[in-house]
Amino acid sequence: MAQVVSVNISEKKGTVKKAVPEIRLRLRHGIEGDAHAGDWHRQISLLAEESADKMRALLPDLQPGAFAENINTRGVDLKRLPVGTRLRLGETVVEVTQIGKQCHSGCEIKKATGTCVMPTEGIFAVVVREGRVRKGDPIEILGEGET
Repeated sequence: MAQVVSVNISEKKGTVKKAVPEIRLRLRHGIEGDAHAGDWHRQISLLAEESADKMRALLPDLQPGAFAENINTRGVDLKRLPVGTRLRLGETVVEVTQIGKQCHSGCEIKKATGTCVMPTEGIFAVVVREGRVRKGDPIEILGEGET
């Protein structure tokens, strides 16, 4: 079963996100208390633990949030989900808006290893249904338009 492995926030942009017990998702906003929240197409970032594990082969001490991701998952191939896919995360629903991103300055991980998975395997989403997400919550891929 696919599940949420970690939920992470940071109060300032450009800093590593820290794991927290739960996050609250709000419509047209994203995650309460997160620096990247706002009314735009990249309200929430997700990264599969399977992707992070590739980098842990090079940097074993990488913690959830090291890639500035809000939600770490296990059991779903995030990078293969088409834009528009909806995911139920705990009591919330999010819609995928972007796969990967351009890395402008090169994060500390890329500087240390020469590579990073977030630009090609991280995904971004907007909130479709508000609520809370916690570590251990199930993840379900929904049909088109489902909430």
